[in-house]
Amino acid sequence: MDLALFQPDQAQNTGTLLRLGACMGVRVHIIDPCGFAFSERALRRSAMDYIEHVDIMRHIDWNHFNQWQTDNNKRLVLLTTKGPNSYCDYKYSDDDILLLGQESSGAPDFVHAASSGRVVIPMRPELRSLNIAVAAAMVLGEGLRQTGHFKL
Repeated sequence: MDLALFQPDQAQNTGTLLRLGACMGVRVHIIDPCGFAFSERALRRSAMDYIEHVDIMRHIDWNHFNQWQTDNNKRLVLLTTKGPNSYCDYKYSDDDILLLGQESSGAPDFVHAASSGRVVIPMRPELRSLNIAVAAAMVLGEGLRQTGHFKL
C-alpha cells in the first residue's frame, strides 16, 4: 500500500505524511507541482529525521504519476469529503495507492474520475473536514489492518 499526495500545498502536512510513511513502511508519492519549495529544509520541522527512512517517489505531474500507476497495476483510492463509501466499509488491497488531494481545495474532477474508489470519513455534517494527515493516518491504518500489515 502506498500514499500519494496530489500537488500538496502545505509543507507541514507533507512532512507529517512523510513521517507517517516512514513509520508505517509505505512509499509516499509526491505529485508535482507542490505549493511550496520541496526541500529537506522545508520539511525538516515536521518530518524531523524520519525523512531519511521513507521511500519518496516524485512525479513531475499528474500524467506521469497516472502512467506509473497504470504500468504498475496499482489501484487508486481517493480520500475525499465527497466519497460514496465509508473508509471502514471499503475493501483494501496490497496494491492500493491512497490518494490525497490538496489541503486547500481537494482533488479536481479528473482525479476523481481516475480513481477506482472514493472513500470518506464519516463525521459531523456541520464540519468540513479533518486535517489531511489525520485523515490519511486513519484510512492507512484501516487499509493496513485489512491487508494484514498492521502488526507489531
